[in-house]
Amino acid sequence: MNKFSKSCLHARRITRFFLVMVVILFGISQSSFAKDGSITISGSTTVLPIAQNLAEVFMDRNLDVDISVQGGGSGVGIASLIDGACDIANASRPIKDKEIDKARSKGIDPQPNVVAMDGIAVIIHSSNPVSALSQEQLTGIFTGKLSNWGKIGGPRRKIVVVSRDSASGTFEAFNHLALGKKRVRPDALMQASNQAVASIVSKTPGAIGYVGLGYLSAAVKPVMIEGIMPSKATVLSGDYILARPLFMYTNGKPTGAVKNFFEFALSEEGQKMVRGLGFVGMK
Repeated sequence: MNKFSKSCLHARRITRFFLVMVVILFGISQSSFAKDGSITISGSTTVLPIAQNLAEVFMDRNLDVDISVQGGGSGVGIASLIDGACDIANASRPIKDKEIDKARSKGIDPQPNVVAMDGIAVIIHSSNPVSALSQEQLTGIFTGKLSNWGKIGGPRRKIVVVSRDSASGTFEAFNHLALGKKRVRPDALMQASNQAVASIVSKTPGAIGYVGLGYLSAAVKPVMIEGIMPSKATVLSGDYILARPLFMYTNGKPTGAVKNFFEFALSEEGQKMVRGLGFVGMK
């Protein structure tokens, strides 16, 4: 091969190298843009209305950002974060040790971001005269030791227990705070969302269930637990025993558009929206 041929071959190799580098850098640029320009949120149905409302206003202010918000339950959201399928995992319970171990095995570093506080309100049908329960009575109802309202000052009617399903962070929190991790009675009607629980309780005279504060309405009747009514004030004071923080988990510290979203969520305006939805704000 003469010198001219060698020179042409060398030139072609250099050209190919730069073309490959351009493609790689273009791909990185596009990937970074996609990450900064879109946010996927998944998980807790308790946190869902917070995420949806914050996302709507944030996108109105940031037209270059697109946010997708999905429910499914806290366990679903955390699993999605671990699998790299979402940027933010909504959770109404702390992440479990086994979930942290699984996340780290996949190179994911789940970081908690508390966006609000909440109380788990115990609700009954509006026609039920019972207005208060002790924690012992509450545990007895949900574990099956108490099965008739007549034994606790109500009508002689079978108690119908309505509970969140095991994928729910609300279920986990209620099970820990109210039942001491005892097993929920086997005939409980397990539901996938707060709204489903509230709907069944509102239509079933003998029913009892539990929902986040943001799901209270005139269609159901909240009851006092240990003499304390669930409210923003009793959650903040610590008097209400069924209180918990609400989380949005991220992989490491938030950056880019996700960081900007959290700054808005924790701003005075964002927290005013949280309070307007019936939850307890951080400010």
